[in-house]
Amino acid sequence: MTDSTSQNRRRLLLGAGALWLLGVSRVGMAANSHIVAIRIWPSSTYSRLTLESSTPLGYKQFALSNPNRVVVDIDNIILNPLLNSVGNLVRRDDPYIKTARVGQFNKNTVRLVLELKQQVAPRVFTLKPVAGFKHRLVLDLYPTVNKHSDDPLLALLEEYNQGDLTRSQPAAAPLPGKAGKDRPLVIMLDPGHGGEDSGAVGKHKTREKDVVLKIARRLKALIDRQPSMRAYMTRNEDVFIPLKVRVAKARKQRADLFVSIHADAFTNRSARGSSVFALSTKGATSTAARYLAKTQNESDLIGGVSRSGDRYLDHAMFDMVQRLTISDSLVFGKEVLSRMGKINHLHKNRVDQAGFAVLKAPDIPSILVETAFISNVAEERRLRTAHFQQQIAEAIFAGIKAWFASHAGAHAKK
Repeated sequence: MTDSTSQNRRRLLLGAGALWLLGVSRVGMAANSHIVAIRIWPSSTYSRLTLESSTPLGYKQFALSNPNRVVVDIDNIILNPLLNSVGNLVRRDDPYIKTARVGQFNKNTVRLVLELKQQVAPRVFTLKPVAGFKHRLVLDLYPTVNKHSDDPLLALLEEYNQGDLTRSQPAAAPLPGKAGKDRPLVIMLDPGHGGEDSGAVGKHKTREKDVVLKIARRLKALIDRQPSMRAYMTRNEDVFIPLKVRVAKARKQRADLFVSIHADAFTNRSARGSSVFALSTKGATSTAARYLAKTQNESDLIGGVSRSGDRYLDHAMFDMVQRLTISDSLVFGKEVLSRMGKINHLHKNRVDQAGFAVLKAPDIPSILVETAFISNVAEERRLRTAHFQQQIAEAIFAGIKAWFASHAGAHAKK
């Protein structure tokens, strides 16, 4: 792709007007309680407390001051040891929750009280069963700057969104100069899943979200050693980030490349190997790709996002730009796939395509790397090792360098 092609892509965008460390307690369900688990996920972005129940939970929520507290009255349950354990789950470094305690407010109501370290914008909501979870009552605590009358989690998008094309607002101003020459090549790394969404879990309880975060950190270290490159991460904590917030973060940084890192799971444990995927807007190129995209796109449902918050992708001009971007993504994906083949068996010898929501930045070549099958016992064992994690990071890094070497001129952003 030529400099002019890249510039034309950016002009099209501009001309269009152009998202925890786990605390968990799980014991047997008391006879008079439906609670089966309590979890607290603290992060710098927001903190989440989840009550999981075999039946739906009713609630009332209000606030108290001096000191600042959030109070949730939970209907039709009786205090038990599991509920009493909630105070032990609060971490000292939780930026929002100072203490948590419960009490039997009346014969049918348990009162949960969270004392706060700072003013917050609380949001309480329920989630229906999905992906192995039962009914959940969720309390999210956001910094007040992100307060939103409808959905604070999606309101995080407002910090990153670069404009609403349907209202003729400008897109992100492109970074000046040639990537790698006048400025660093910017790469957004996206460790999949996080927080309540553990991703795939291996036979020996290895969690996808943990492995891919370690790989992404290793890859970031490699990239940041290069004076001609700079890496950012969609998450560097155990926190749930909506898929479209991940895309929006990449657009805010005006990334040149986007790499989402995952670890496959399949019902057949013999499935093995590494894969690389790019976006398809016309349907998946294989049944396996379609299945994988469906499972990955369920992350938002697990985390509690019922709608995309996407302002961009239904616009005709973006469709035109995205077709060019997908072409670049396929070339980038081939560079990474060939390097992955040097360290692991390849599940497929070509870059596969499907409708992955996390790859839908219309102006950033984006790939999803399935590092190995975490459901395969042998590959799960390898994924747990620092050696294999480093090999994966180095393979992706080699693919990035190869792309950069052959396409640096095409990524001049003026």
